Amino acid sequence: VTFQRLKNWILHLISKPDRCINNLMAAFNLTPSDSSTFILMGIPGLEAAHVWISIPFSMLYIVSLLGNFTVLFVVSKEQTLHKPMFLLLCMLALTDITMSNSVMPKALCIFWFNLKGITMGGCLTQMFFLHAGSTAHSGVLVTMALDRYVAICKPLRYTTILTNARIAKLGLVGLIRAVLFILPLPLLLSRHPFCNNRIIPHTYCDHIALACADIRISSYYGQYDLFSVIGMDVFFIAVSYSLILRAIFRLPTKDARLKTFGTCISHVCAILALYIPEFFSLMYRFGHSVPLHFLILIANVFHPVPPVLHPIIYGARTKQIRGRLLQLFTHKET
Repeated sequence: VTFQRLKNWILHLISKPDRCINNLMAAFNLTPSDSSTFILMGIPGLEAAHVWISIPFSMLYIVSLLGNFTVLFVVSKEQTLHKPMFLLLCMLALTDITMSNSVMPKALCIFWFNLKGITMGGCLTQMFFLHAGSTAHSGVLVTMALDRYVAICKPLRYTTILTNARIAKLGLVGLIRAVLFILPLPLLLSRHPFCNNRIIPHTYCDHIALACADIRISSYYGQYDLFSVIGMDVFFIAVSYSLILRAIFRLPTKDARLKTFGTCISHVCAILALYIPEFFSLMYRFGHSVPLHFLILIANVFHPVPPVLHPIIYGARTKQIRGRLLQLFTHKET
């Protein structure tokens, strides 16, 4: 019963984030210290180039949405693709869509229409979905590593170990973990008073550096979340691939080794597409000697990259998806 209530609450949070976060603040007596509007400046120092910068960003955003919704559409329509691997691809697509929609629409509004205002509740909600989406994304990659481990190291038991129902439960556990780890961050920030200077030198509310009080607890929690969650996921992925490589090197021929490892290439590319940007995002936290406009530009470049790359990676390397897309286009042409 408790698990079902938690599941229903998470679904309610996804559908009505502002109302749910406000209810939580009221329940814990954590009402925001100020409900005034903040100003997102975009990329300081490059305001004159905002329109030009928006062109590649808007293209990346459109491609990411088109690619991920295509994956969801193809898998939902094709009954033969209702398997654990493709269910994981759908989870990956959903987290990609969440990450893109948490940042890019507001950034494009700043670049195109100079709409820089955002409320405190909107800021906290944007921060929550950005980090929760990234954490859930990382959890999906861990489950994919488990999928590859079972497929290579225990192929005869694959269908009994990894069923659709079990994959769905693992995905729900990853979602619950993301919510429970990330939710305290906006709740902690909502307790602090904010200065009269309400300018945020960024395109999104990833870092609210406006508090007039000591925010070390919030800062430490954010760093703890980054290193513990991502570090734990990287550790499990590393263990999975160490076992996978040990099994591959035991194969008798070079062709068999290459063919088996080829089934992991897409997943390895997806891992690099997420964790390399996460590594560079540390520059924003610790790269104080780097020009601010460069750090913000890099942060904005890396956020839409994984949602764009994943559909391309899996669409290009998964023959079932390629085949289904060709059938759809061929059918429309005829």
